[in-house]
This record gives sequence, C-alpha cells and structure tokens, in this order.
Amino acid sequence: MVAVKQGQSAPDFKLKDTYGKEHSLKDYKGKKIILYFYPKDNTTGCTIEACEFRDGYKLFEDKGAVILGVSMDDEKSHKKFADKHNLPFILLADVNGEVCGKYGVYGEKSFMGKKYMGIYRTTFLIDEKRKILRIFENVRPAGHAKEILNLL
Repeated sequence: MVAVKQGQSAPDFKLKDTYGKEHSLKDYKGKKIILYFYPKDNTTGCTIEACEFRDGYKLFEDKGAVILGVSMDDEKSHKKFADKHNLPFILLADVNGEVCGKYGVYGEKSFMGKKYMGIYRTTFLIDEKRKILRIFENVRPAGHAKEILNLL
C-alpha cells in the first residue's frame, strides 16, 4: 500500500500547521524526522498515539528528532486537538490528501463491514538527509512511540 520504499528519499511537501505556518521536510535538514500519518483528530487510537509521542517528546528531542503528525483534518481541528492534549509537536493539515497520496497512506478501509476511504496509520522514520530508514505500517497506537524511541 505504501508508495515509497525504505531506503528512498522521502518526498518533500508543503503543509500548514495549527497556526497556518507552512512546513516542509527541507525545514528539518540535519534532524531525524518521525513523520506519522493518522486517521482523525480526537479519536481514541489517534489520541493514544499522539499522547505517547507527547509523553516522550523530550526524549525524542534529546535524540535529535522532530515529530510531525499528518492527517486530513484542517488547521482548526488540529489546534483543538493539540490544545486539548497539550501536544508540543507539529500537526500538519493535508486537507486535500495530496501528501497522503505521495506516501501511499490513503485508500479504502473497512470497519464493521462498511467500506470507506481514509488514512492508513503509518509512520516513516527519516534520517538527517531525508532518506527513509524505516516504515511502520498498520501501526498499533499503544507502545508505538516507545518502539521508535528504542530504534533511535
């Protein structure tokens, strides 16, 4: 399902954060990037995942890594989510799904027999030169942040 492969250069993009500021991968040259795609703000799994990244935030910083969360929610939704859970990292709004498409994390999903389109919970660990070191597909939110920290 993922359009990019481990070892390839991570596709660049420009997306806005909760305050309307544009971010791209180029902005984080020289840092490791945890680029995580999640389905929806303020849902159970997404909240667990975000709060675990929040709780380990200082440890990620100490290891020279930045965390970028991406969903198709808009900036206003991201701001409410970040404020409600005191998220110290950047959430990016991919409202048209262009970046999700570049990374191959958007497609048909199924829940309780109903099919719908959505984001596959996926994380990309990217090195200081924008090379994809590892791709985590079908992420289980609980324990995921610790799994990445252990790799760093």
